[in-house]
Amino acid sequence: MELIPNFKLDYWTLLFVLLCLFAAIQLFYTFQFYARWAFYKKKPNTNPSALPPVSVIIAARNESDNLYENLPHILCQDYPDFEVIVVNNQSIDDSNWILIAFARQFPRLKVVELSKSPHLRPGKKLPITLAIKAAKHEHFVLTDADCKPSSSSWLKEMMASTAYHQELVIGYSPFSKEKGFLNRLVRYDNTWMSASSFAYALGNMPYKANGRNIAYSKQIFQKTNGFKNHYALIPGDDDLFLNDAIRYTKPALCTEPHSFVNAHAPKTWSAWLRQKSKHHATAARYSFIKRLLLGIYPTSVLLLWISFVALLFNKDFLPLSGGIFLGTLVIKWWLQGRGLNKLGERKLALFFPFWDLLHSILMPVIYYISERQKYYRW
Repeated sequence: MELIPNFKLDYWTLLFVLLCLFAAIQLFYTFQFYARWAFYKKKPNTNPSALPPVSVIIAARNESDNLYENLPHILCQDYPDFEVIVVNNQSIDDSNWILIAFARQFPRLKVVELSKSPHLRPGKKLPITLAIKAAKHEHFVLTDADCKPSSSSWLKEMMASTAYHQELVIGYSPFSKEKGFLNRLVRYDNTWMSASSFAYALGNMPYKANGRNIAYSKQIFQKTNGFKNHYALIPGDDDLFLNDAIRYTKPALCTEPHSFVNAHAPKTWSAWLRQKSKHHATAARYSFIKRLLLGIYPTSVLLLWISFVALLFNKDFLPLSGGIFLGTLVIKWWLQGRGLNKLGERKLALFFPFWDLLHSILMPVIYYISERQKYYRW
């Protein structure tokens, strides 16, 4: 068995060339995007006194239990000047009574009631717009009622980037760790998507933000005309807004663990499909180049594995193809695994090749299912 095979114009040589092509594509993504995130270090805020007043915005619908559990952690943030605005959007549970009780205890809480009406569109865009109109400050941090800040310095971390005159901040929201395969899969998907959003932003191709943890200014909101460009679409208050806003500002990344906002992971496949369908619905509005880049990556992952497995049946190509495949795998494992580890998912990073392959297989299937079922609702 020779290290360098005898290349001919045949099927095996073509398969080897394809293996090299797919490996090169994977390495391009790894070094162009994911390596930037793997070694990213945020500049420290050297001027804490520059933190501006901020309005925290929460759009809630039938979230009485979550409001009772999480709202105190938001209202008790260690921040010099802030208010919390909760838009109670057509709730029919006990949300109103809980908010009234909290408002008596915390003067900084402002409640905006949105009465139930068949003429109102579902989704968070109208509630967020109303909250921005009611806000007394020029900077906003948005989260959801089912989210809990990981520390009392969440707002400080999110707003520290304003010291560098950046008006749009992308944060991270991890899912809760529980037992079961579905929870690990959901957490990997969420962490990988967030790591990718950070990596692409560092590569000057920002495409996604998470509405559970995002900050921006009133000026940026006005420049984009709010959600006007995509108001007819129920989701998109985060990533489509980001894609409009990057025409006017470069997003900052907030990646300190104290800035994380924890959320409960979907507990059933149907709940996860509903969540994923929102992303698929908005992804169709991305620019062509972004959709192309996002589509090529999982495709090249699958084709790299397929071409390598096929070349296992030819012992002449095995040493060279095996070296290229394993080398690519190790480099990806090191750099992308490092990125996952930075977001607190060390155990998932240890088995990155498995999750990377499984995720690349499942995403087209989930996209097809969610499109047929039309899951996206709020």
